[in-house]
Amino acid sequence: MDRDERAPYDPMPHGPPEVGVGPWPGAWPEGPGSEVYDEQLLREGDRRNVVDRYRYWSVEAIVADLDRRRHGFHVAIENWQHDFNIGTIVRSANAFLAAEVHIVGNRRWNRRGAMVTDRYQHVRHHPTVAELHAYLAERGVPLLGIDNLPGSAHLETMDLPAQVCFLFGQEGPGLSEAARATCDGTFSIAQFGSTRSINASAAAAIAMHAWVRQHADLSSDAAWRG
Repeated sequence: MDRDERAPYDPMPHGPPEVGVGPWPGAWPEGPGSEVYDEQLLREGDRRNVVDRYRYWSVEAIVADLDRRRHGFHVAIENWQHDFNIGTIVRSANAFLAAEVHIVGNRRWNRRGAMVTDRYQHVRHHPTVAELHAYLAERGVPLLGIDNLPGSAHLETMDLPAQVCFLFGQEGPGLSEAARATCDGTFSIAQFGSTRSINASAAAAIAMHAWVRQHADLSSDAAWRG
């Protein structure tokens, strides 16, 4: 590969031409703990977009480790128009370590923006918002929608529940009528400019980060910072 050419799967605009590491140098890991490693990655190198902690780990081992640390919030997205924002929301859900991601409506969704992070998330499909709500209610998880609706609470001053599911509508129309009727509550994000609304994936990232600021443990190396 030419030194100035970036790998097609590399989302970073700066840094070395390739992400990751080459083949494992020296003898392969053995003994307790070595079961997390993937032989193909050890042999060929690991160019995936994962943090250094997970270099050479199999997907199954990474998911198992994430499952031990997942946060209490869920993310749900209505999928009626094959919205390209869905993949980006899934990627943010992975970054903030959502418990689960829920796709409501059409089963097929645009995965391009996820940058394969959906491999590390539990993604569930629900045909309707009512079925999503029932699934969450069985687990004691309230469903909060985001939309600039009359009576919506201000995200900036909300005490977010430790267990919660954020529901986001399609880009443009926002939450469907069925979603608005089903949600246990709605919240809005303060805006100060001329635009009517912000991008759905941006709104999702803001909401997830608001939960992190209130509930996540930032005192240890559980939070990646680079």
